Amino acid sequence: MFMLAMRSVRQRPGRFLATLLAAFLGAGIIMTFNSLYDTAGQPGVDPVSSDTLTTSASVVGGYGTLLVFFAVASTLTVIVRHRAGELELLRCSGATPGQIRRMVVGESVAVALIGAVLAIGPAMLGGRALLDVFRDSGQVAQNVDHSFGVVALMSGVDITLVAAAGAAFLAVRRATRRRRQRGSRARTFLACAALGVGAASVISTFAFSATDEALMATPAYGAILLSVGFALLAPRLLKGVLDRLPLTGASGWLAVRNLRQRVDHLSGILMSLILFTAVSVATLYMQGVESDAMEASGVVRTVDAKNLQTLNLTVVGIIVVFVCVMLVNSLYAATTYRGREFGQQRLAGASPGQVLGTVGVEGLILTAVGMFFGTVAALAGIIPFTVVRSDSVLPHQGLGIWLAVVAIASAATVGTSLATARRVLRTPAVEAVDLAA
Repeated sequence: MFMLAMRSVRQRPGRFLATLLAAFLGAGIIMTFNSLYDTAGQPGVDPVSSDTLTTSASVVGGYGTLLVFFAVASTLTVIVRHRAGELELLRCSGATPGQIRRMVVGESVAVALIGAVLAIGPAMLGGRALLDVFRDSGQVAQNVDHSFGVVALMSGVDITLVAAAGAAFLAVRRATRRRRQRGSRARTFLACAALGVGAASVISTFAFSATDEALMATPAYGAILLSVGFALLAPRLLKGVLDRLPLTGASGWLAVRNLRQRVDHLSGILMSLILFTAVSVATLYMQGVESDAMEASGVVRTVDAKNLQTLNLTVVGIIVVFVCVMLVNSLYAATTYRGREFGQQRLAGASPGQVLGTVGVEGLILTAVGMFFGTVAALAGIIPFTVVRSDSVLPHQGLGIWLAVVAIASAATVGTSLATARRVLRTPAVEAVDLAA
């Protein structure tokens, strides 16, 4: 099965491009920040610099690890689901479910290893640039030199390979399993637990005073947990919205019909949108409220305050990049596999413009649903923090941050869908149907 996996990778490398990109970025981010551990462990590094470097590596490295798994998992889930016919053919040919799982896991690990190796060079440059930022801001002493050692290298490669293997195993297991009731119950339980803990964390914000250093932690984690709960319920949320969506016209009706049929396939994309919106909006607005409060009080920022601001902005930047990659990868894979569907629609009388219009409406609906639930989770953390920190109900930053997040999410979702669909439509309708048959 391993030889079959390597043969599949060599024969159809384009299929694994999305996984390669996710592994490359994931390993690069993990190695970039974990190189700060190697830097902090050098002889002669002062305690303040060491604490700054270690804290940054711990916080962002933890986020990076979760995002790597989530990015690879969402990409592989889309790819494996669209390979259901191929996997079923292998089963009919005598392959056991265990052999199929080993083949898919082998493919994913091989591609992830290539991505991790390619990321070593950029990670070295990224770690050096990140250290320069800390030195320029005074958070790290000027005499501290960058080091890229065993911690960065092993953590990047090991975490990426484990994430690829685990995500591939779960994706193919879900695709080859006939009964999903138990998995659905577990997903619902985890979603309810995340929503409950998130709500409790948000409410506990009122137990802090405006000057407590840990004030931002509870609403931020609460917003993240609420967004995770909504993300786990993504298929149900999307289905509930579609059942109540009064769209008219050929494109609108067909878009809703297509989305209803592909709810499970699109859940990963909706999860990305919800998490992206909630974490980005909550973090940026709360950091804005914190900065305004510090400026109004006239208090000089400490090293810890600078570290917190740097971490917040860095985490948001990582999330923006990763979620955009996840959206682009998942949407590209999902839309590419719709060649036969588009061909059938054109043979039935639809023009290329009507097909693109349907795809555009689908993207807008997904974006709107993801932005709505993500914004709800973000507001659940922003409002308590703002009330305690500034005695206002809403931040004074206005809608600018939210509109920027909406613009990025819309461009990634609708833009990728339309661009990929336009490329797929270049294939003649009859040829597209025959090739996918």
